[in-house]
Amino acid sequence: MKLLILGGTEFVGRAIADEALGRGWEVTVFHRGHHPAPPKVTDLKGDRTASGGRAALARGTWDAVVDTWWGAPSAVRETARLLSGRVGHYAYVSSRSVYAYPAPAGLAEDGPLVDGSPGDGDVDYARAKRGGELAAEEAFGERALSVRAGLIIGPGENVGRLPWWLLRIARGGPVLAPGPRELELQYIDVRDLAAWVADAVAAGRGGPYNLVSPPGHTTMGGLLAACVRATGSGAELRWSDPEAVLAAGIEPWTGLPIWLPPGELYDTMYRGDVAKAVAAGLRCRPVAETVADTWAWLQGIGGVPPQRPDLPRVGLAPEAEAAFLRG
Repeated sequence: MKLLILGGTEFVGRAIADEALGRGWEVTVFHRGHHPAPPKVTDLKGDRTASGGRAALARGTWDAVVDTWWGAPSAVRETARLLSGRVGHYAYVSSRSVYAYPAPAGLAEDGPLVDGSPGDGDVDYARAKRGGELAAEEAFGERALSVRAGLIIGPGENVGRLPWWLLRIARGGPVLAPGPRELELQYIDVRDLAAWVADAVAAGRGGPYNLVSPPGHTTMGGLLAACVRATGSGAELRWSDPEAVLAAGIEPWTGLPIWLPPGELYDTMYRGDVAKAVAAGLRCRPVAETVADTWAWLQGIGGVPPQRPDLPRVGLAPEAEAAFLRG
């Protein structure tokens, strides 16, 4: 396989590049040069948002392209048009955010979607991802694959959600653990996403797929317990009712990463139907493996995770946590 990755130097794109290289594929990455490209790839540089920024893509043929772009859909449209006669399939890494909110529990790929346009410029994240899907479909039709990922964690994470929990628990002491302990989570290890995408483009799959683990792959309790085991810390998890956490003004998702209390947003994020992806070969590794490997990666880079510049840092301030635990 000859694979072109639009991106390919950070988190999701890098995981897909590593997966493809591990399969012996010929990999080309096209990126802005902010981060080093993986070894053993053909390295093309350019900025899709700049005049003439796609010049490096004007020549070449590939079996498939994987696009990890998260910005203006118009950049996807122009790139897809440029490649349409020279690429077999176009896989766009989208998001389950494209579903109209609130998405009920059990929603499959045929659920109602947000409005979006392939010609949109800078719009909110949900509309941008939907517009990106439409841009890929406009140029590639049934040869366009929309990978609707949910929460993505694992080694290389540059958002900081799982790294925050690992680093907090590694410090030890009493830790605010938001309940309920049995709260089911739905996420995807970035390496499992990469493996599924590689299989899908090799098989020529098209259309939308929800790509997260089946609901209940782990629980909040299972995740945090895995963090305690991986770090080997003496942290004491202090489980607290979600009502008390919210009453204290502590924000789900941002203040306490990954955690969402039961309700509409929880159903939207953590109760999606993934039967279609499972039937197409989705395999999800145990949470303990994801957590342990992420901790090993963090230690290997000195304990300071990378941070996407377009996103705020997540995590509860130590003084706020201490104040809550004091009651």
